Amino acid sequence: MPVKPSNPESEYFLKLDAELIKEHRTRLNAERERTERKAHYMKCPKCGADLTETDYHHVKVDFCQGCRGMWLDAGEVEMIRHVKESNIDVFLRDLIKGLPRK
Repeated sequence: MPVKPSNPESEYFLKLDAELIKEHRTRLNAERERTERKAHYMKCPKCGADLTETDYHHVKVDFCQGCRGMWLDAGEVEMIRHVKESNIDVFLRDLIKGLPRK
């Protein structure tokens, strides 16, 4: 005679299946997000061309060869402002001018 599963046993396996489905969905969502980020990484938000890092006033900024746009990461505007306000570029230029020539 076959043994009929008890109600608590059925509930246990339903709960276990629900947890497995939830974990699987979480992994799939994370993989989708990684794939999407990879597709957009270092791409111009305006035209979609590749971005290259260049130095501008001692700060690395992202530059688009396609639309000639310049994109700044968080905090880079403040860094550029600080360099311009501190006049370090003027100091370095004057310092180099004052060095003896070979």
